[in-house]
Amino acid sequence: MFSLPVNLALAPEHAASPWLIIAVGLVGLLVGSFLNVVIHRVPRMLERAWRTECAALEGREAPTDQRYNLAVPRSHCPHCNAPVRVQHLVPLLSWLWLKGRCADCGAAISTRYPIIEALTATLFAVCAWRFGVDISLLAALVLTAFLIALAGIDLETHYLPDQLTLPLLWGGLSLSLVGEGAAFPLGPREALLGAIVGYLSLWIVHHLFKRVTGKEGMGYGDFKLLAALGAWLGVQALLPLILFAAFTGAVVGIVLILMFGRSREAPIAFGPYLALFGWLLLVFGGRT
Repeated sequence: MFSLPVNLALAPEHAASPWLIIAVGLVGLLVGSFLNVVIHRVPRMLERAWRTECAALEGREAPTDQRYNLAVPRSHCPHCNAPVRVQHLVPLLSWLWLKGRCADCGAAISTRYPIIEALTATLFAVCAWRFGVDISLLAALVLTAFLIALAGIDLETHYLPDQLTLPLLWGGLSLSLVGEGAAFPLGPREALLGAIVGYLSLWIVHHLFKRVTGKEGMGYGDFKLLAALGAWLGVQALLPLILFAAFTGAVVGIVLILMFGRSREAPIAFGPYLALFGWLLLVFGGRT
């Protein structure tokens, strides 16, 4: 089980060579490039699916949009629709070489692309340092990639899609079947308990808040994300995870209101804070 409070001075359990850390970091750049596609396209894929379902319910002909998924169409500029050339697909370096501009029309390319690529590379490298050559490393990289994608989507759309939260939940539960200590030190009982308590804790808070204020405090995607983190990290991690995430979210919200004039009624994504502190507990949480 994880022993809390978190030990930020925790040394890696398995010696990791600098070459492993560098190699995993480079893999992180490639994964980060793919996560940018996921963050951009998954919400739009869902919108298309919803439009089709609405048309079917209303007896209308479904819209005949161009095929759209994570692979089709090719990456292109959203301003001029010019396909991105192969030489401009190099993670991070291409954005720097193009100075953040489309090679065809000169329109600005969002800084989200290099940020996600650099962040993924950094977090992957830290996971390599922490877990070394071990099956735990592969599991940690999977969880890290999912958390980055979910945080990015939630920041942009305030939505945590079931297409990511539910596979993450089932992945954590399935991992516990491998055997306690084989990857993360959770058996099936601890993982299942973490998932149940994670979901119900936010579900109860949500409904109490709604009953008192008449407003929606958070979305159901937050419940599912915390359930997934409970399945991966265990029930002991949930209380500090919720407290740290809620405190950080409140501080950021206050700063945005006081210093940047953000409306008090504007929603604040909670998923990124759950993802951040979930990852910190994954990597720096002490184990016994």
